[in-house]
Amino acid sequence: MKILGIHVGHDSSAALIVDGEIVADIQEERLVRIKHSNNVPVQSIAYCLKQGQLNSINDLDYIGFSWKDTPKNLISLLGLRNNSLSRADKARLIKDKITATLKRSLSIEEILPPIYYPDFKLHDTSKFINQEHHLVHAASAYFTQEVYDQCLIFSIDGMGDEVTTSVWMGEGNTIRPLVRYGREAGIGLAYSIVTEGLHWIHGDGEGKTMGLAPYGDTTSCQGVLDKYFPVFEGEKLVKPAEIGETAYWNESGSTQFHLAEAKEVEALIKQYGRENIAAEAQRKLEDCIMNLVFGWCQQTGVKSIACAGGVFLNVKLNQRIWNNRGQLIEKQYIYPNPGDSGLAVGAALNVYYRHHPFKGYQLQDLYKGSQFTNEEVEKILKVRKLKYEYVENPSQLAAQLLAEDKIIAWFQGRMEAGPRALGNRSILMSPLKPENKDIINAWVKFREGFRPFCPSMLHEKMHEYLDGAREEFFMITSFDVKAEKKDKIPAVVHVDGTARPQLVRKETNPRYWELIHEFGKLTGEYVILNTSFNILGEPIINHPKEAIRCLFDSGIDGLFINNYFIQK
Repeated sequence: MKILGIHVGHDSSAALIVDGEIVADIQEERLVRIKHSNNVPVQSIAYCLKQGQLNSINDLDYIGFSWKDTPKNLISLLGLRNNSLSRADKARLIKDKITATLKRSLSIEEILPPIYYPDFKLHDTSKFINQEHHLVHAASAYFTQEVYDQCLIFSIDGMGDEVTTSVWMGEGNTIRPLVRYGREAGIGLAYSIVTEGLHWIHGDGEGKTMGLAPYGDTTSCQGVLDKYFPVFEGEKLVKPAEIGETAYWNESGSTQFHLAEAKEVEALIKQYGRENIAAEAQRKLEDCIMNLVFGWCQQTGVKSIACAGGVFLNVKLNQRIWNNRGQLIEKQYIYPNPGDSGLAVGAALNVYYRHHPFKGYQLQDLYKGSQFTNEEVEKILKVRKLKYEYVENPSQLAAQLLAEDKIIAWFQGRMEAGPRALGNRSILMSPLKPENKDIINAWVKFREGFRPFCPSMLHEKMHEYLDGAREEFFMITSFDVKAEKKDKIPAVVHVDGTARPQLVRKETNPRYWELIHEFGKLTGEYVILNTSFNILGEPIINHPKEAIRCLFDSGIDGLFINNYFIQK
């Protein structure tokens, strides 16, 4: 059975499921080069069909969608109600394509992509299935983990289909709702209010708020954010949040949000300081969600939880839930692409398991995006008249350069789905010197100096570096770093002594595993600094052309694309 999942909105995406396996999963932002693109994911759909060797959208068995209602531009594209695009719709689609084309770096010898979108008209419209936004989030978490008898599912995000927070029970191939809350339980909205008050972008800057929080102290400002956060006692909501309506609009292909309460938070920041207000927001978020999660675990007696929704990108929250679980939780699973870009997978899986039994699933990797052959790469390099060399063992050379404190870009295999770089579209550096963090922030990423970087470490070495180490492969939770290792790998240890690791398995990513292993043989530490291959304001790199431009627009010393090495 072949099922396409589509999400249209903040972080539009598409995914293809074939007989229960994720064959393709890609965000539109990577292809049109507009961060958090909200356009109909036409190019992502085309990629999924190509990856599944499908000639037409009509070769699919079903299409699962991530909302209860279908936006007009998707209705037009698929011909769900009208078999022809209006002139206005055609003009919009052509304009978006031109914009996307101009945003990419082009050279005169390359053939421009066609200006018109492919025909995606769906002949049998009964194949298209609308689904509740939070149900789809829940499905993305439940159907990508191993527990299938009873599993509590928590979906918490900004808002989708008028729901901000929901709890579900997964049993077999059924997900049933236990409770849904609207704005009155807007935990994610409350955190975004603070993010906007800190003058970061709502829906993009929440990770900055989390990164800033450990620099603060809540002693002087405890309680000043209380009115924005709901209060749960056990599983019950006893005090609603005081949050008004959200303003939103389209800005150059991505959705912008605004909450009026951010102005009030600005005044609190002036009074108490940025770091302290960020710390208080983090404390409130963690306390609020722990009360909700532990309350439902206690009420139901269910000891397995699965989580999705953008709030669960907060790795400190995920760590604190696990560290404070007591006897309530035996298994905690966070879908590694929990934000809206992961909805396409959830939409497809939820449709698939309407027709098939669910007996558990183990997600092995997120390498579901585009890839390029050596022949394609060499052609691009030759056209640009760049000096390059073919390297038989790129992992070995890369490890040597990292040991010399060089900054390298690493472009290998299929691109990762989701917001984390997991060793296929990464910028790498040695973690052994504390100043390397500052160098990357200032000269490569062009971002705030307080923001931490993640370690990629060999799976078999995790107990040497992490307190309470367990198998977390996708940078979706943080750990306390062992005291004896904090000074050994300081560039990947945050100010609070934690790190957000990627555990690398040889069978999942052999070339990246070999790189880290070679670096360990040279330095004694089987860990490298890993950050996403992009610069400030851009999506993660998708194409070799973009990788080359990034090399010469930043402080990166060298670029590996497959077996080719390009040095500045």
